[in-house]
Amino acid sequence: QVQVVESGGGLVQVGDSLRLSCAASGRTFSSTTMGWFRQAPGKERAFVAAISGSGGSTYYGDFAKRRFTISRDNTKNTVYLQIKNLQFDDTAVYYCAAATVDYSSDDVADFSSWGQGTQVTVSS
Repeated sequence: QVQVVESGGGLVQVGDSLRLSCAASGRTFSSTTMGWFRQAPGKERAFVAAISGSGGSTYYGDFAKRRFTISRDNTKNTVYLQIKNLQFDDTAVYYCAAATVDYSSDDVADFSSWGQGTQVTVSS
């Protein structure tokens, strides 16, 4: 079973870039699809992106296709989320989680081992 700890969030300005990290533990990490979600105040948790265990396959939520990039380094047991040109609407807590299904899913219910999240706040 994979356990995760997110980091890299903070207070940034509109137009900045940021890279979030998700440090994972567990023997199955390199064979586990990992995903990023975000939750803004008063809103439901939303799918951002996911990456297959090998890193060879990625998929994104519609809003994330232009400015977000997910990647992973299995030698470091870490998954990354690069965000470019940050906007006010990107303000949220960003969570990392491990997929429990073997197909491409963007459903919160198909992920487990959630971390505590990392806060991203975008200001002017």
